[in-house]
Amino acid sequence: MNVKRRLLVSAFAVAMTGIMPSFAAAADTIAIITPSHDNPFFKAEADGAAAKAKELGYDTMVLVHDDDANKQSELFDSAIAAGVKAIVLDNAGADATVAAVQKAKDAGIPSFLIDREITASGIAVSQIVSNNYQGAQLGGEEFVRLMGEEGAYAELLGKESDTNAGIRSQGYHDVIDQYPDLKLVAQQAANWSQTEGFTVMESMLQAHPDIKGVISGNDTMAMGAWAALEAAGRTDVIVVGFDGSNDVRDSIIKGGIKATVLQPAYAQAQMAVAQADAFLKTGATGVDEKQLMDCVLINADNASKLETFAISE
Repeated sequence: MNVKRRLLVSAFAVAMTGIMPSFAAAADTIAIITPSHDNPFFKAEADGAAAKAKELGYDTMVLVHDDDANKQSELFDSAIAAGVKAIVLDNAGADATVAAVQKAKDAGIPSFLIDREITASGIAVSQIVSNNYQGAQLGGEEFVRLMGEEGAYAELLGKESDTNAGIRSQGYHDVIDQYPDLKLVAQQAANWSQTEGFTVMESMLQAHPDIKGVISGNDTMAMGAWAALEAAGRTDVIVVGFDGSNDVRDSIIKGGIKATVLQPAYAQAQMAVAQADAFLKTGATGVDEKQLMDCVLINADNASKLETFAISE
């Protein structure tokens, strides 16, 4: 091999090592695949899973699919090729993920899902999700109370491909729709995004300046909506979110956003890793595939006890 070719091959090897530092030594590695860490909820999942894996003696391969099912499929291919022991996943679509999880299973690699279910059973070993319906009902009840059971309100919806978006909206409406003086005047997807939450809220305000409240499918969209409301001088509008993020906690303490619903992202991810460890060692988790974790209402009464998607007693 001539000198120039040797240099090119060496440079390529260095570049690939920088992109995929864990792929070369995956014998005792757990892959952790989530949406973007720009959302603190998903970062908490990845951090919780990685911390538990390290505690149990595993290396980790922490990857991000950006809610792109094609990218997720490629990451599964990479993890399978690397020979990881297990995959912990917050998926990129209930339908689109089934094939990727099946592919891992066929390769002898078990998957442990968190936060979002897929539309098939018996493929993943575990599906550990927050009780989104129960949590949304808590949020809906608090929203009704804060609104005084009347007024025009808007709803920000999550990503259409995410089962949780529909479950949360249904939970909200099964409570709110019982109050005829609460009028839904605008409803639009903001795809879990703070930027879209801001833009959608601006448009809603222009079309419906009488809005008294906003109920949001997650905290990230709620933060975007609150920023738009502040910019418009409408800090009188009642905003309720869902997730239990530190950002919304701080807003609640300052008297901004009024409430959120905590789903325990960090603990959920750690539970998935513990179940992966048990399965790898014994061939079973000792629990059912489908597992629900109840949510907790966060408002001015208990916001100070919230830290990184966990609440202290």
